[in-house]
Amino acid sequence: MSTSSNVLSEEQFLCSVCLDVFTEPVSIPCGHNFCKACISEYWNSSVLCQCPLCKDTFNRRPDLKTNTTLRDVADHFKRMKVSDREESSSKPGEVAQVQQMVQERLQKVKEIKLSVELSQRDAEREIAGSVEVFTALVRSIERSQAELIEVVEEKQKEAQRQAEGLIEKLEQEISELLRRGTELDHLHQNSPSPIKDWSEISVHRDLHVGTVRRALSQLEEMLHNEMEKSCNAELKMIQQWSVNVTLDPDTAHPKLIVSKNRKQVSYGDIRQNIPDNPKRFGRYLSVLGKKGFSSGRFYFEVQVRGKIEWEVGVARESIIRKGPTVKSPDAGLWAVNMKGENKYEIMDTPPIPLFLSQKPQKVGVFVDYEEGQISFYDVENRSHIYSFTGCTFTEKLYPFLNPCNNSEGPNTAPLVISPVNHTD
Repeated sequence: MSTSSNVLSEEQFLCSVCLDVFTEPVSIPCGHNFCKACISEYWNSSVLCQCPLCKDTFNRRPDLKTNTTLRDVADHFKRMKVSDREESSSKPGEVAQVQQMVQERLQKVKEIKLSVELSQRDAEREIAGSVEVFTALVRSIERSQAELIEVVEEKQKEAQRQAEGLIEKLEQEISELLRRGTELDHLHQNSPSPIKDWSEISVHRDLHVGTVRRALSQLEEMLHNEMEKSCNAELKMIQQWSVNVTLDPDTAHPKLIVSKNRKQVSYGDIRQNIPDNPKRFGRYLSVLGKKGFSSGRFYFEVQVRGKIEWEVGVARESIIRKGPTVKSPDAGLWAVNMKGENKYEIMDTPPIPLFLSQKPQKVGVFVDYEEGQISFYDVENRSHIYSFTGCTFTEKLYPFLNPCNNSEGPNTAPLVISPVNHTD
């Protein structure tokens, strides 16, 4: 069992303290493994709590929990040793195969643990970033609120000062009029002082019109800027899941022209004489990607520049190819559509209108199969268009392109699968 030809060597399952196959193996923080009884006894007899192999020292004695995966493998290894002695190597090929399978599973355990660790780091980074953003937003809101209160209070003080000035002038004129009243018999001898007309004088109560609205507009602009930053970071992150999409000519409607490199599709107006097959769209001017996806995440980009009508998204494998169907998620299609100048909608029942501030030139499509999410992005403007969430996928999903015809006007420009530009 300890020969160099074996996939697993006996040394891999020996405790470095007792030099025997692990019994109730435990893993300590430095990553080394020992029998639970061996490492406990070692620490009981030592002043320092350290690893017998690498000498890493721990401030606190680690809580020892059985490494169940290593225990099961070690137990299996013990049984293999007994079986090997009993059978005198009668089935070396089978034993090597089992060892290979065990080694593959141990490697998979390492990969999963690493994936969890990386996921934890990503989560911590995401939390830290969100805390920073929302803390800044809260501070900005508090600052805007304080500024708003200060503006309102200052306007109120100004109104009060204005009112006090008017009152003072009115009281002076009242005193003047009272003096005149006591001297009525002399009024014909004196030219009266001009009296101010107060009928149109007032202090406005609505001094704060538009103040709150302007403050909210500033916050709205700030939130828009933060949304742009967030979307840019999001797009950079999901672009790592880009895949090499090529189109499948066997699925293309007969009036569609697929380029030789299978990266472009355009409307040809003339029905081509090509073989029909169950995969080919017979009613809709559509084509699917060559490769489907039934797990994980994938992302691709489609150039829509120069077109006034198009549909881009993903479709499930069982989407109806020959007869009429409703273009919606219920029918197996998740797509965004442009029809006419600056008229966009999400294909659903009923369609969901989109109001985009800028005309997309390149559309990014991101799918998270397990999460049940499909998202669309305006790549050049670094903005989010729409997301389907809470979906349940049970079939392969394929990239879906429809260059549409010329019903809305000249629309001969092709839809192009574009290489993803991984920006820093």
